[in-house]
Amino acid sequence: MNMWERMYLPAIAKGMSITFGHMFKKRPTVNYPEKQRPFSPVFRGLHVLNRDEEGRERCTACGLCAVACPAEAITMEGAERLPGEENLYKEEKYAAKYEINMLRCIFCGLCEEACPKDAIYLSETFAPSNYTRKGFIYGKEELLIPDPKTDPAGFAKARGEHGEEAPAVEHK
Repeated sequence: MNMWERMYLPAIAKGMSITFGHMFKKRPTVNYPEKQRPFSPVFRGLHVLNRDEEGRERCTACGLCAVACPAEAITMEGAERLPGEENLYKEEKYAAKYEINMLRCIFCGLCEEACPKDAIYLSETFAPSNYTRKGFIYGKEELLIPDPKTDPAGFAKARGEHGEEAPAVEHK
């Protein structure tokens, strides 16, 4: 080592140039409540139970989503539709109880892929925080999308970008 290298001046100058370079760059931190960062188009958020255009529930309680879930976060109980309930449920069988334990869910999307009726999908909103464990177990009432006949604005908002067909992605 020569005298110049023993004084560590080049190393100090190089470190200071990196530090000053980072000081004037745009900060990656986002002030969350005021600003929201854009999410990836493949982001998987909260689960939503879908309805058809007439406002009837699509879920037929077939149980494929619960079987496909690797974390065993979905539980459901099926029931038969009674006479006079044709406007509530699309098929003869429906989910009387449908629960998702969000503490167990790993947001893999296998439940969405397994559903033959497109009754469940993962929306583009993420799970809110809560103080109790019971607050993370979402029942059918919290998961069901608003009725398009009685609340068309809520229905459109809940569908979000997911309601439209996603554009094809080219892989290079």
